[in-house]
Amino acid sequence: MNASSLQSGSLRIAIVMGIPVRVHFSWLIVFGLITWSLSTYYFPKVAPELPGMSYWFGGAVAALMLFVSVALHELSHSYIAMRYGMQIAGITLFIFGGVAQMKSEPPHPKAEFRMAIAGPLSSFMLSFLFFMIHAFVADQVTKAIFHYLYQVNLILGIFNLIPGFPMDGGRVVRALMWNKTGDFFYATKKAASYGQKISIFFIVFGIFSIFVGVPGGLWLMLIGWFLHSAAQASYQQAGLKELLKDIKVKDIMIRDIVTVSPDITIETAVNDFFLKFGYGGFPVVDDGKFLGILNLKEIRNVPQEKWKDVPVSEIFIPHDIRWELAENDDAWKVLELMIGEDKGRFVVMDKGNLAGLITRNGIAKYVQMRAELQ
Repeated sequence: MNASSLQSGSLRIAIVMGIPVRVHFSWLIVFGLITWSLSTYYFPKVAPELPGMSYWFGGAVAALMLFVSVALHELSHSYIAMRYGMQIAGITLFIFGGVAQMKSEPPHPKAEFRMAIAGPLSSFMLSFLFFMIHAFVADQVTKAIFHYLYQVNLILGIFNLIPGFPMDGGRVVRALMWNKTGDFFYATKKAASYGQKISIFFIVFGIFSIFVGVPGGLWLMLIGWFLHSAAQASYQQAGLKELLKDIKVKDIMIRDIVTVSPDITIETAVNDFFLKFGYGGFPVVDDGKFLGILNLKEIRNVPQEKWKDVPVSEIFIPHDIRWELAENDDAWKVLELMIGEDKGRFVVMDKGNLAGLITRNGIAKYVQMRAELQ
């Protein structure tokens, strides 16, 4: 599950340390299930003499505190990452826990190790804190809430130490292998392969549990499926970055650029440029000055009957320095930026002049060709 898909189905609820914290719609399922299971099974068992409304109140509070615990787990990762100069796009809490979306990779193995271990350590600290509260309070519902929270945070910390990427334990493995070999891509692929093997074990064990009647088998299968998908995506991403290692923007960019004028109509742009050349976007240039990019997306937002009257100047995306590249920029970092910004093309500038264009499709074709040649 990538960052954009998480954000598309999520709601921002807070900003902490400058980081947007979002809740994915799937978390509502978890909140309902946890509240229901605690109020109908857990609290009646540990405090049978209390009224039913107390159970539902306790279940809702415990579910919300679990939500806070997962958020703090992810914020601890983000805090360490930010200390090493890494940017955090946001934190999303969803059905399987939480994800901190980082815009770049850690600068060195020590940063990776400290960032990875911060999450489980925060869960263990919360577990200890909740255990101490549980030990000293007298109220039965409060005692039961913190008993549940110290146990679940302990499990959360241990579970995240599983040595398979993208779990925190897998990131620790990657940091150690990266430090030993000096090869970030090899370490990532190796840690991701461990993650795939562990996820298959979860799936197989989950199927076995269902057949023998052990509870939790379906949940294990879902966790295994999620981990396998994430590990496989990480493995493929590492392979992609390895193919682009030491490749610069100048090695891939298009130098013979076709540009459009801001004065022509959308109809002219479609007929004389998009249909003729088959590109998904064109730089907009006026008297040698680069103004921005015209994409198909902007054209599709205009009713077709207005194409002959609306000029390109009214719909193109103005240039933003964030989307400006230099010829010696690393190609794989550019691809990360394209994915993070959800952009299909960036311009390459040289001393204020438009020198070239690099597209996501162009990078994909280059990678495919290198892979076939190797």
